[in-house]
Amino acid sequence: MRVGVVKESKVREHRVSLTPSGTEALVAHRHQVLIEKNAGLGSGFSDQDYCEVGGEIVSSAEAWACDLVLKVKEPQVSEYCHFNRQIVFTYFHLAGSPASLTAALLARRTTAIAYETVEDGAGRLPLLAPMSAVAGSMAVTIGNYYLADFNHGRGVLLTQLFDQRFGKVVIIGDGVVGLHAARVATGLGAEVYLCGCDPERKAELEAFVSGKLNFVLSTPDNIAAELHDTDLLIGAVLQRGARAPHLVTEAMVKQMQRGSVIVDVSIDQGGCIETMHATTLDDPVYEKYGVIHYGVTNMPGAYPRVSTLALTEATLPYVLALADKGLTALNEDPGLALGLNTYDGKITCEAVAEAFASAGV
Repeated sequence: MRVGVVKESKVREHRVSLTPSGTEALVAHRHQVLIEKNAGLGSGFSDQDYCEVGGEIVSSAEAWACDLVLKVKEPQVSEYCHFNRQIVFTYFHLAGSPASLTAALLARRTTAIAYETVEDGAGRLPLLAPMSAVAGSMAVTIGNYYLADFNHGRGVLLTQLFDQRFGKVVIIGDGVVGLHAARVATGLGAEVYLCGCDPERKAELEAFVSGKLNFVLSTPDNIAAELHDTDLLIGAVLQRGARAPHLVTEAMVKQMQRGSVIVDVSIDQGGCIETMHATTLDDPVYEKYGVIHYGVTNMPGAYPRVSTLALTEATLPYVLALADKGLTALNEDPGLALGLNTYDGKITCEAVAEAFASAGV
């Protein structure tokens, strides 16, 4: 099979969907790997690195013209013209993306397989997990930075000085993002409140994070009660394939302290904070009601080397399966089949269909 690796075009996105070692593995399986010029440069991989293991350096159009196209982030408007009947394997986040992306995929009968809805045998999301871990870890350090006075923040440092802990962090969601954010925040020394739906998980959460973790049952009243003195709020809610629900309302944000910070990692799926809208790494924050909002949709792109290595280690077995067997691989792996979001002009993921319908397209 001809496998194309395209260079990311999203603002400041320097990850790449396949490393030279992944290319070598595909070549060993007798596949032709076509890499767009400089696709790996931002992650520290030169064109020569790919050529040395059997890859071929080509133009963007040639990479897109392959049978299987690999990406990291959702295709941008400028890339829609490349859609054809090929398989595109990437993060799509169609429920939280502009409806025009889904419409373009359907019109061109492109097969969209989304990293974020692929499941393993235990029902986990193995291709979402590594980037969720990166984003969760980043969320706290980003929040700490914007809490600085020179960023119009409250001037509170999330830390422990001698025996005293400073800063309150509230995290909504106890999945991979929430757990990694909680571990970093407690490690710094902040008071951390993790909002989840299952109190019986408290011991499990504490084992991963720390015994100093405060578990809060995620209800509107409980969340509202914690936010009035919160320094950093992290949105970490996930509904598989669907748009994230607004668990923090505009009224709740109005009650937060001036100079506090919100980092909504759920923004890829529309965000779980009502006042949040998507931002970019070039222009990451804005203020509303005196609260600093950070809604970058490709947070791990800020650390492309680590993110690329973590992501491609997870995706490579699936890439090999698709290259070796084509769409037959979906019949053999029910978890991979759950990644199928569009096929032959039809939406094949219920949550995406609902979001697309609600957009009125």
